[in-house]
Amino acid sequence: MANPNRNLLLEQATLTVIAPGRVNLLGEHVDYNDGLVLPAAINRHVRLEAKPRADRLVVLHAKDLEETVCFELDGLEKRQTSGGEPLPHWALYPAGVAWAAQQRGLPVQGIEVAYTSDVPIGAGLSSSAAVEVGFAALWRSLGGWALNNLMLAQLSQQAENQYVGVNCGLMDQFASANGVEGHGLLFDTRSLDFRPLPLPGGTVIVIADSGVRRRLVGSAYNDRRAACEQAVALLKKELPGIRALRDVSRDDFNRLADHLPTIVARRARHIVEEIDRVDAAIGMLSQGDAAGFGRLMLATHDSLRDLYEVSIPELDALVEIAARQPGCWGARLTGAGFGGCTVNLVQQDRAEAFMVALKNDYTKNTGQQAEVYLCQASRGVHVEPSG
Repeated sequence: MANPNRNLLLEQATLTVIAPGRVNLLGEHVDYNDGLVLPAAINRHVRLEAKPRADRLVVLHAKDLEETVCFELDGLEKRQTSGGEPLPHWALYPAGVAWAAQQRGLPVQGIEVAYTSDVPIGAGLSSSAAVEVGFAALWRSLGGWALNNLMLAQLSQQAENQYVGVNCGLMDQFASANGVEGHGLLFDTRSLDFRPLPLPGGTVIVIADSGVRRRLVGSAYNDRRAACEQAVALLKKELPGIRALRDVSRDDFNRLADHLPTIVARRARHIVEEIDRVDAAIGMLSQGDAAGFGRLMLATHDSLRDLYEVSIPELDALVEIAARQPGCWGARLTGAGFGGCTVNLVQQDRAEAFMVALKNDYTKNTGQQAEVYLCQASRGVHVEPSG
């Protein structure tokens, strides 16, 4: 990503790292059910400018927060600054990457880094994953790690799971690391196989931030994971070969759904049918069928609202408004739900009018303001020389 304002963040920086956020186009809540997901990296990024240090100190300048923190690379398990204070939450992500790298025996050196982001925090676009992947790519470049981008994503996930303490799947870090310009990424969360699928020509991604920060997330997310696990345990009595809901066909589920408690059946039905929708999307994207793909997006939103019950009125309003607009192929909530954003697939030549109408009608309907972003599917993390 060319930028004429080199060293705007940190004087005498020698490396610049660009790590994108991500949006999930289809396949919501199936990553922890071993299913296929379809995220895309987007051209909203975390930007790091860095220079190596000769000592074991990491100096972080979080420009958006106007905060600076220093910590030692030795003793990271204490989660403390070099002055003995607890690390602020935002600093746990880069510290976690350094910790995970050292757990794997990878060399990590002292650095000074200034960074900024235009990925909205808490909106479901994976700002934290972009930070992790950005720092992992930075230390990989400095340390000569023999890791490909999938391995880099796994290291970043380890940092979030085991150091930050968030039990996320791999999708967010995967998409930030492996994005392909103009493409979604079909990612098999069981085998870790992936391939890019072209997004329909003449379309853009529009992301609408409801302004409602996710109110989940812990207990409701855990309840839904538990329901999926309960469904597998009960369905195994009739389908002994299954390991996850990914292994249950729609026909088998329809035949056996009455064996499940009502809430468990609703949660599991979303997963089984959502995995089917991702399968259907493969052919549609391969053929450039924007209308067909858009219908899948709308069906996913209905399922997330009615079966998985992770939507909120503000997200429903954004989808309903979007679906009425000329040039909108599809819309749905994206991310875990309970707040955050919707994602819309829109004809490029109608995008500006769509964005204006979406913002105006959302305010009329809800009294709230939505931030609306025009995005393209972008390349994954990359390192550039500064200067």
